[in-house]
Amino acid sequence: MNFQEQLRYRLQQMNSAEKLILINIVCFILPLFARTLLYLFALPQGFFLGWFELTADWSDLLFKPWTLITYSFIHTGFFHLFWNMYLLFFASRLMLNLFNEKTFFNVYFLGVLLGGLTFILSYSVFPAFQDISPIMVGASAGVMAVFIFMATYSPDLEVRLIFFNIKLRYLGLAFVLIDVIQIPYGNAGGHLAHLGGAALGYFYVRRLAQGVDIGTPFENLVNRFLNLFSKQSKLKTVYRKTTKSTPPKTTNTDEDQKRIDAILDKISKSGYDSLSQKEKDFLFQAGKKNQ
Repeated sequence: MNFQEQLRYRLQQMNSAEKLILINIVCFILPLFARTLLYLFALPQGFFLGWFELTADWSDLLFKPWTLITYSFIHTGFFHLFWNMYLLFFASRLMLNLFNEKTFFNVYFLGVLLGGLTFILSYSVFPAFQDISPIMVGASAGVMAVFIFMATYSPDLEVRLIFFNIKLRYLGLAFVLIDVIQIPYGNAGGHLAHLGGAALGYFYVRRLAQGVDIGTPFENLVNRFLNLFSKQSKLKTVYRKTTKSTPPKTTNTDEDQKRIDAILDKISKSGYDSLSQKEKDFLFQAGKKNQ
C-alpha cells in the first residue's frame, strides 16, 4: 500500500469530528503560504483573510454573509487552534458515542452561527462597544456549543481533569463563568460569542428532551443548498411495462380443416398407427400452425 492509498484509507476511517479538525488545520496552514505571496507582491496582509473574517458591522455582513460560517475556520495562532481543536476532540468523542454525525454538525454549526450573531449584536447594543468594529475568528463558539450540549445532556458524567475527576456540569459551568468574568479584560467579542454558542448547546438539549430537534430546519436548508450544486440529469427515464409480442396465429383453411377432421375420425376408429406417413406429417404441420 503506497502513501496515497494509506492517506485515503486513513481519511475514510476518520469520524466527522476528526475530519472537521483536519479541515481547521488545513485552513490554518494555507493562509501562512498566502501571507508569503501577499508579502512578495506587496499586497495588504488582510487582503485574503478579509473575505473570511467576521466583522461587527452589519453592512459588511450584508455583502459577505458567508463569513458567519467561514470565520470559524480561521485561527490567529497555533495555541488558538490547538486548544479549540483539543476541546472539540474531547467533546466530540463524548457526543458521537450517543448521537449521530448529523446532530453533531447541527449543534456545532448552529453554535458557530449563534456565536457570530451574538458577537455582531453585542457591538450594536452595548454602549461599551460604540464606535468599535473589530473582527472575530476561531471555532470557539461551535466548540462551546458541543461541549455545553454534552454537559447539559450528561451532567453527572465524570471526566478526568489532570489529577482528579469532575462532573461535566461543573466543568461546563466553569467555562461559562470564565467567559462572563473575562469580558471586561479583553477579547470581549470572543467571550460573548462563546456564550452564544453555549446558549445554543443548552437550549438544543432542552428542546430535544421535549421531542423537538431545532437543528432540522438548518439541516434541511443545508441540504437544499448542496443540492443546487449536485449534478442532476436533465433526461428523464420512463419505465413502461412491455409485453412480449406474439405473431398472429395462422388459421387453417376450410379444406385443411376438413382434412384434419377426416384424419381425426380415422384415428378414433383405427388408431394413430393406421395413418400413413403423409397424414402424420400433415397433422404435425397443422398442429404447429395453431400454436
